[in-house]
This record gives sequence, structure tokens and C-alpha cells, in this order.
Amino acid sequence: MSGAVLLALAGCAPGQAVAGTAPHGEAVASAAEPKAAPKTILFIGNSFTQGAHSAARNWRAGSVTDLNKAGYGGVPALFKLFTEQMGLDYRVSLETQGGKTLGFHYDERRALFDRPWDVVVLQELSTLDRARPGDATNYLRDVARLTALFKARNPAVDIRLVATWTRADQTYKPKGHWYGKPVTAMAEDLRAAADRARVANPGVTGVLPVGQAWNRAMGEGVADPDPYDGIGYGQLDLWAYDHYHASVAGYYLSALVTFGAVTGIDPTKLGPKEKGADELGLSDAQAAALQRVARDTLAAAS
Repeated sequence: MSGAVLLALAGCAPGQAVAGTAPHGEAVASAAEPKAAPKTILFIGNSFTQGAHSAARNWRAGSVTDLNKAGYGGVPALFKLFTEQMGLDYRVSLETQGGKTLGFHYDERRALFDRPWDVVVLQELSTLDRARPGDATNYLRDVARLTALFKARNPAVDIRLVATWTRADQTYKPKGHWYGKPVTAMAEDLRAAADRARVANPGVTGVLPVGQAWNRAMGEGVADPDPYDGIGYGQLDLWAYDHYHASVAGYYLSALVTFGAVTGIDPTKLGPKEKGADELGLSDAQAAALQRVARDTLAAAS
């Protein structure tokens, strides 16, 4: 069969190229380019990562991989949805156990996560040490052990330490370790411990200032600083009913700080109509206010 007949069958005039038949060219090269692999991020922590005592705990659990198969969504699921809305491709995993330290995860669970990761987020027990609240000795040791493990698997891994929030029960109740101190004090102590761990471990990229974002939200009147005396009109309660864990608003703020720090994207770009806030019951105004707090906290920390 002649070349002219072949062109006619292909619907082309003589001299016109047949789409998709050229062995070279930009179209073929573009089609052959492999899609970039998604970034992998692992969250290690406890109930504060799980989203315990809030609607966030099992929300969108199918969007992330729970290495313990416990079905948690929490902060990792919020992070995942934020990245999707910004056109980023992250494969998100979590390994959590309520009430446990980072030392527990290293000693008992490391077989589950001993592999290369692009990003790792480490969240410690809320009081650092159960027997000695505020004592960072074991925290410093365990950050070092986990950093060495992850760096051995991927020298370029981005490791972030979460500096969590003040617990109201530890501040306003007489038995609390931070009783009688300003509501900001516990978060500042936890941040100081995380900073110490970062300095001691050059492999740690940075600290996620979640507790500082809570402090800013309270200082600016976005959130109420004392849930025991009633919540101020128009203010958010960042704590759950136990005044210990976070509410949806508190976990949302934690996820915003994590997202902004890890991706470098201004959290306010998510906008007041952000899907996660809507699905979890936050108003447009509340979502926007928390996004602004996260943005300003990260800007102050840079």
C-alpha cells in the first residue's frame, strides 16, 4: 500500500504528520516522562496526633495509612487534605499509640517504620515525662535515637519536632505541674525542650510551633484562654471536654502549622472555604482566623 493511501486512511493530507506516529518530538517525550513519585511523610505520636476526643479522630481515615491499622485520621488526614487542595502529592502515614512517649515507639514499634521517608514528624508525650513532668532527659535521648534511625535510611530526610500546647488541666488545677503559672507557660517550656533537642541533633530540620500558635490564638482573642470560667462570646475553645486534648479547632490549628512549616505554603491560601474546616464543623470565619494565626506564628518563628 502506498504512503498516500496510508495518509488518506489516517485522515491526513500528503505532507501532514499523523498524530502519535512520530518516533521523536515533544509530545512523545512528554508522554514518556514518568510521573514524579509522591513525597512520603510519617507522623509518629500519641493521642495528640490521632485527634483523640474530637470528630477529627477517625475522619477521612481512608486517605492516610495507619501503620497500626487502628483507623485513625486526625492531624495526618487534615495535612493530607490540605496538600491535595494545594495540588501537592503526599503519601501520608502515621504510627501512633495513645499515652506513649517517643521512646515507646522506638523500642516497641520501630519495625513498622524503619524505612526511608522524605519527612518525619515526631510528637512527644504532652508532659515530656509522665513521672517527672517537664523533664526532657528521655525526650532528648529518644529524638537522638529516632533521628539516627531515619537518617540512616535517608540522609536527606526532613525531621520535624512538634512542640505541643498547654494543657488547661495542668495549668488551672492544683495538681497540675504548671498550676498557678500563665496559660502560655507550659507551651513555652515544651518549645524550649524541642529547641534543645534540635540543637543537640543537627539532623533535625526544625520545630513545629503548635503550642505557640495556641498561645497566639488566645492572646489575639481568637480562642478563650480559660475553659473553666466559661468560653468568651465569639471565641473558640481549643481544648476538648477534658481540657487536655484538643477540640476540632485545636487539631485544625495544629495541622495548619504542620502544613505551613513542612510545605512552605502560607496556610491562608487554603481560604475560608477550606474543605476540612467545613466537614468538621468550623465556620468560614473560624477557619480563616485559625489560618491567619498559623501564618503569623510561622512568620514569627522564621
